[in-house]
Amino acid sequence: MRTTLCAAEQEPPLASFSFVLRRLASRRSPWLSVIGLLGPAIVFLAAFTYWPVLRVLGESFTVGRFAGQHALGLDNYRRLFADPHFARAASNNAAYAFGTIVPSLVLALLFALALRDTNRFTTVLRTFVVMPLMIPLVAAAALFSFILLPGEGLLDYYLAKLGVPAINWLGDTDLALGSVVAITVWKNTGYYMLFFLAGLAGVPQQLLDAATIDGAGAWRRFLNVTLPMLGPTFAFVVPIAILNALTQVDHVVTMTQGGPADSTNLLLYYIYQQAAQNYDVGLASSATVISVAALLILSLLSFRLLERGIHYES
Repeated sequence: MRTTLCAAEQEPPLASFSFVLRRLASRRSPWLSVIGLLGPAIVFLAAFTYWPVLRVLGESFTVGRFAGQHALGLDNYRRLFADPHFARAASNNAAYAFGTIVPSLVLALLFALALRDTNRFTTVLRTFVVMPLMIPLVAAAALFSFILLPGEGLLDYYLAKLGVPAINWLGDTDLALGSVVAITVWKNTGYYMLFFLAGLAGVPQQLLDAATIDGAGAWRRFLNVTLPMLGPTFAFVVPIAILNALTQVDHVVTMTQGGPADSTNLLLYYIYQQAAQNYDVGLASSATVISVAALLILSLLSFRLLERGIHYES
C-alpha cells in the first residue's frame, strides 16, 4: 500500500510540469509570435537587401582601392560625372525611357479600349497581344537578332521585295537604339494592357450611360469619364514602366553589348561594364547610387503628379 502511494506521489510532478509549460505558453507575449513569424523574412531582407545597399553606398565613397590605401571621399562621383561614357549612357537611357514608356502605354490603352468587351474574337486578340509577355527578354532579343539581321533577316527580306535596300538595323548608330526601343515596346505593351483592362472593368457603367444620355460622344466620354477613372491605374503602371526602363538590359547584352559606338549603352549595362569588365567597383557603385536615386525621384514625382487627378470610387 505504501508503495502504491509513493508511485502515485511521483506522477503529479510530470503533469504539473507540462501544466506549467502550457500556462507559460498561454501567457507569453504576442510579440514573441510576431518575431517568430517575421524573423526569417527580416533576416533574409537584411542579408540580401539592406546589407548590399549599405555596402554599395559605402563602396561609392571609398577611394584608392587599387593603391591599397582606403579613404572616404567624393572622388568616385567626380570621376563618374567626368566620364563621357556615363553621360552617353544617361542620355541613351533617357531617350530609351521616353521611347518605350509613352508608346507602350498609349498602345496598351488603345488595345484595352478596343478589346474591352469579352467574346471569342477579343479573347483571341488578347492572347496574341499578351503572348510577347510569355517570352523571356533574352529569347525575344535572340529572335529579333535573326529578324533584324542585315541583308538576310526576315525584315530585310520582305523590305527587299518592296525595293528597299538592306539596312543594318543594329549596326547603324542612328538606328540601333530605335531598334532596341521597338523590341521593348513589342514586349511590354501586352503587359501594361492587362492593367488597363482591369482598370476599365472598374469604370462604373452608370457614369458612361449618364454621359451618353447627356449627349456626350465616345471621345468626350473617354476624356471626361473613362480617363479620370483610370487615374489609379496610371499611378500604378507609370512607376512600373519607369522601373522597367531603367532595369531592362537583357536585350542590350544579347544584341548589341552597348554598341555601336555606345549608341545603345544604358546605365545598367554601364554599371556592369565598370564592375565586371573594368573591375572599378567605386565607379560602378557610384553609378548605381545615382541610378537608384534617379529611379526613386522619378517614381515619386510621377506618382505625386498622377495622384492629384486620381478619383477613388467610394
